[in-house]
Amino acid sequence: MAYFPFFVDLKEKQGVIVGGGVVALRKIEKLLPFSPALRVIAPEICREIRDIPGLTLVERGFVPGDEADAFFVIAATDNGACNRMVSELCREKHILVNAVDDAENCTFLFPALVQQGELTVGISTSGSSPTAAICLKEQIRELIPERFDEILTFLHEQREEIKMRESDEKKRHMLLKRLLLECMERKRPLHRGEAAEVLQEGGRR
Repeated sequence: MAYFPFFVDLKEKQGVIVGGGVVALRKIEKLLPFSPALRVIAPEICREIRDIPGLTLVERGFVPGDEADAFFVIAATDNGACNRMVSELCREKHILVNAVDDAENCTFLFPALVQQGELTVGISTSGSSPTAAICLKEQIRELIPERFDEILTFLHEQREEIKMRESDEKKRHMLLKRLLLECMERKRPLHRGEAAEVLQEGGRR
């Protein structure tokens, strides 16, 4: 069954990572740009995780109750029985949980991510083929101009201006689409004069 791609604000939300090895590290690195509060629980925690500032490190095995205050939990140990126990505890309490490489014990999946500034593209095959998701991720990355974060800032500013002066929703959409296409063709945000010209031409149509 396909998973619905909710986009969730994780800033300062409590996340618990059960496991301290390479797999846990990969999950942490994916999460860091979204600024959650992360607590790592494992008897042994690798140096790469230790070197990440801002994490709370708990050097012992997971015990029931460690999940109690979590918004989400990631079970990333090399012990399948431990991961399943963590998953069961979380599901009983309706806490979002991801058990690595075990889709049956997940209530959310990690997508293949393309991120640039405010743009986030998530790709999931619902666990069917992570390789396919990664391949699509690389293709999508090639389509995005290097300065796309600047383009988004420009479009946000233009959107606010167009909303103030244009009441027709369909016309607003058309104008913003024309600005986006011009930016994508030039691979940069438009200068003020260029934007005015595009909007003036669009307004005559």
